[in-house]
Amino acid sequence: MMLRNRRFREKYCLLIILTSFILICMGMVFFLPELRARTTAGVQDVYEKVPDLFLAPHLPIPPSANLDIESQKDSLNLGYGIPKPIESPRNVEDRRRLFAKIEEEEHRRVLEKPKIDQGSSSTKKSADKVLPPMGGIISPDHSQQIINIHDHDARMEAFKSNVTVGKLELIIRGGEDPNPNIQEKRDFIKLMMLDAWDNYRLYAWGENELKPISQRGHSASIFGSSRIGATIVDAVDTLYIMGLDEQYKKGREWIAEHLDFDSVRVEVSVFETNIRFVGGLLSMYSLTGDTMYRDKAYSLAKKLLPAFDTPTGIPYALVTLNGGRDGGKNYGWASSGSSILSEFGTLHLEFTYLSDITGDPIFRDKVYTIRKAMKDADKSKGLYFNYFHPRHGKFTQNHVSMGALGDSFYEYLLKSYIQTGDIDAREMYDEAMDALEKNGLIRYSKSGLVYFAEMKYDRIESKMDHLACFAGGLLALGAHTDTKKDSRSSRHMKIAHGITNTCHESYIRTQTRLGPESFRFSDAMEARALRQNEKYYILRPEVIESYFVLWRLTGDPKYREWGWDAAQAIQKHCKAGEKGGYSGLRNVYSTQPQQDDVQQSFFLAETLKYLYLLFSSNDLIDLSQWVFNTEAHPLPVKATNPFYRPFKPSQ
Repeated sequence: MMLRNRRFREKYCLLIILTSFILICMGMVFFLPELRARTTAGVQDVYEKVPDLFLAPHLPIPPSANLDIESQKDSLNLGYGIPKPIESPRNVEDRRRLFAKIEEEEHRRVLEKPKIDQGSSSTKKSADKVLPPMGGIISPDHSQQIINIHDHDARMEAFKSNVTVGKLELIIRGGEDPNPNIQEKRDFIKLMMLDAWDNYRLYAWGENELKPISQRGHSASIFGSSRIGATIVDAVDTLYIMGLDEQYKKGREWIAEHLDFDSVRVEVSVFETNIRFVGGLLSMYSLTGDTMYRDKAYSLAKKLLPAFDTPTGIPYALVTLNGGRDGGKNYGWASSGSSILSEFGTLHLEFTYLSDITGDPIFRDKVYTIRKAMKDADKSKGLYFNYFHPRHGKFTQNHVSMGALGDSFYEYLLKSYIQTGDIDAREMYDEAMDALEKNGLIRYSKSGLVYFAEMKYDRIESKMDHLACFAGGLLALGAHTDTKKDSRSSRHMKIAHGITNTCHESYIRTQTRLGPESFRFSDAMEARALRQNEKYYILRPEVIESYFVLWRLTGDPKYREWGWDAAQAIQKHCKAGEKGGYSGLRNVYSTQPQQDDVQQSFFLAETLKYLYLLFSSNDLIDLSQWVFNTEAHPLPVKATNPFYRPFKPSQ
């Protein structure tokens, strides 16, 4: 009897302990915000798998161009009948108060449709203007009055008009296409930009990126643990070109007051920091003449220099800002401590331009050291492998790709030639393309689709990355700028059309009409992803980039049609609710794709900028005057663009 009572008491105690544990866990889930958000994300996953009953069948026509932006946003709701995802667990009243606080503190007002110039039509009627000197800009009446560049309101007024120097028109804002239908599509892209920006500003201001479903900030490992406003710096030139003056002003104010790399001690990617931050700041300096941008770019670039302290001058992939001379290192996974071709090969445009506008030759010296190392290196079959050891001075691991790890190295060879007339860079580009052709990396599928394959240890892998889809635009630019105009240039233009068509096929062969991260070719399938980790779409721009370049160079309307189709697909599947911005997708082949809850900064810097320019007149950011860095930040062409603003000894 005593034994039975003891066992009963033991069971009773265990039951009490178990019940207490369950109550504690439930309390953690419902009262700790971080756990609560993760729980809701799980509910969101289930919700997104609800069948087609809730999915909007198609998009309506774009908004009318004669509506102002706010009325368009209200009427469109930018949701298009797509069900609003379950909100992250935030108190509705708190959200209402948050909106009210932002409006009170920042005196928000309804944004009228920007009054921007209609391309060259207005500038042709004006008298010739004189290029402003360094550190100043000319007022709208085109007199000789110089406005203090630190006076933001004066500067914004001065750039309401585009500038003419002699007979040269530089259109950096405005540029509407005369076709009303195209104007409507461009206005629609501007609304997408406003949606992405406004939600970042509301939920993640100052953070690197936005998690649109969770409605909070996000920071990828490339930025370290720092809070350095990557989206602001990446997007500000897009806002400026689109004429979104109020949004641009907020971005500039944050950069001027809060972007301070002197107080940051964090490990960052040299490559990403250069193309997004240095490139974005330099682009804004060239567009506006505002020396604040130039000075911040210079300060940041100097902090990247410890990464170049290697025996060969080939920089490490990572550097600790303000970490002294021992701040550089490579990724552990990168072929026995090697540097990556697409990273150390994607510095030339920004560093050369920075030396030219500051008078400090150190940046040019660094990238020309890289150029010499690449030119002199032993290249098997003329190919550039994806890994190069910064200490031994040799290529490692026989892997060649026009996609990840290789892509922008080839891009910067050609664009260095376009930017400054660098003949060595042009020759290296032509030789590299010849080697890719001769070694069978440009291939044709069974049905005739053209694609860039990869090579690993002399074996061809019939796989092409979404990243490699920029090559359609690259080859077209190469053919267009080839002064020889021989059989190679005509052949490359044909390949450019073929590559871009293949990438378009990778889009339209999915249920979402958005392309996968990688796609493969075999006797059984073409231009389709095979593995689960190849099926995602993270708002990448490369396909739309090629549409834009080929439209500008050929005028073929199909590239605008393809771009519009992609824009509709992004709006339909990547829109993260009524007020959530945009998110990537985990599986483009799903009829109910799950969103990844990240609005990448390059979506605002690249994807939306290329779409906007695709539906603009060809003289807006003219390709004969500007060259885009690999993050779509336009930099001026030295020989033809007066906005290059080279340093003068008197400064």
